[in-house]
Amino acid sequence: MRKYFTIILLLFLIPICGYSQITMRHQTAKPKIADSIDIAYYSKKNWYRAGGITVGFNIGLWAFDRYIKKGDYAYISMKSVKRNFKKGFIWDNDNMETNMFAHPYHGNLHFNAGRANGFSYWESGGIALAGSAMWEMFMENEYPSTNDIIATPIGGMAIGEVFYRTSDIILDDRRTGASRFGLEAAAFLISPMRGLTRIMTGDAWKKRSTSGKQFGVPDISVEVSMGVRVLELKDEIFDQGIGFATNINVEYGDRFEAETKRPFDYFTFKANINGQGAQPMLSQLNIMGRLYSAELIDNSKDFLSIGIYQHFDYYDSDTISDVSSRVPYKFCAPASFGAGLIHKSKRFRNFELSSFAHFNGIILGASLSDHYVLDDRIYNLASGFSWKLGGSLSYKDKISVSLSDEGYRMFTWKGYDQNIDWETVNEKTLNAQGDHSQAILHALCIRVDLKLKNQWYLTGIGYNYTRDTNYRYFENVFSKTSEARLMATYKF
Repeated sequence: MRKYFTIILLLFLIPICGYSQITMRHQTAKPKIADSIDIAYYSKKNWYRAGGITVGFNIGLWAFDRYIKKGDYAYISMKSVKRNFKKGFIWDNDNMETNMFAHPYHGNLHFNAGRANGFSYWESGGIALAGSAMWEMFMENEYPSTNDIIATPIGGMAIGEVFYRTSDIILDDRRTGASRFGLEAAAFLISPMRGLTRIMTGDAWKKRSTSGKQFGVPDISVEVSMGVRVLELKDEIFDQGIGFATNINVEYGDRFEAETKRPFDYFTFKANINGQGAQPMLSQLNIMGRLYSAELIDNSKDFLSIGIYQHFDYYDSDTISDVSSRVPYKFCAPASFGAGLIHKSKRFRNFELSSFAHFNGIILGASLSDHYVLDDRIYNLASGFSWKLGGSLSYKDKISVSLSDEGYRMFTWKGYDQNIDWETVNEKTLNAQGDHSQAILHALCIRVDLKLKNQWYLTGIGYNYTRDTNYRYFENVFSKTSEARLMATYKF
């Protein structure tokens, strides 16, 4: 039951909520391949049900926004639909949490309407795109959003596949009674569209001779850390804040597997959840999923593989205290793909040395702005590229040290007129990514884990965030933020 407890714990922590390779991994359960009977049974495609769930969800969400929330944007008509098609897509001015997390989560629901009805990762991405387009063109009276039509399906694919595979670990068609009900309820909360599909088909209560797991029992490691987080902004003045934080790290699959058979057979997930009043509850979310890999070297001394990866990166903060009104950092890249190398040295008996290098193209990203303040938006939308470099060294199961550097180069190429009058601007119609600018961002991290007893570890984490923004119409800005976490970690 320990593996089910682990996933249920994740269920309650993740929704409230860098790329991470877990050092000194502990297997939650012994890996087991999927039964061919289960794969065949749950791979039957049903276009009508997948499409009906997607359309029905959009209509239901619109009805909630219109009749319960009474949101201005939900008062739609044929006139608003015609205007949307005539005007076309523009960059919107919602806050970063809405645009870069809530919309990808919305896309995850469309994506899993496809996955739960037999469609592949890529086919379900198409369903997420169709669901997003329907929402943008028909379900709001605001102009359709360029950033939403990118972030919703692509970010939704990353979040959606993680949740779909998480729900797959929980489900067990051999169970009955209260145990079966509890597992079905937990899977429904993690992947609502899969849960809804199982209710519609009767699979939620149908007993079968096999477990129903489409991916078998994966090689999965989970660690949860809880402790103190200190955040320091080093700008014109010094500002410091302290609070409680929880880290969740998941590594699914074998990072040293030579070949990838399906997208996300290997992925990593990392989230940081804050209990610090001045900070957003979710300050960090990183997903990295392997789409394809091939072996380059595998001998008695070294292993090296190359692969294509999808990345979802989200970093958020708010003003630390009343001392300063400055926001330490905000940046994200919810739609990013690139090539990566993973290396492991086999030269040492008691030491494990591994490293990675990733180079990515960013289709859509965002970076904190010092000047663009409109409605709820204080960031520039952008595109560009990123890199992630790092490695870890561990001694037996006693101590490990890991170091990583994430770098982002963001270009905001569609700005606003230099002489714009902000007092008369309509935030619903201004079509700008933000300030004409380019930014270089870094997130440098060092982590040390020291074993205490059994599966308990003392963890120290240090982050250094830097931002160097070059503006066309303003003075350049450089800012630096430091962060420290001292935590107790349990490796399930």
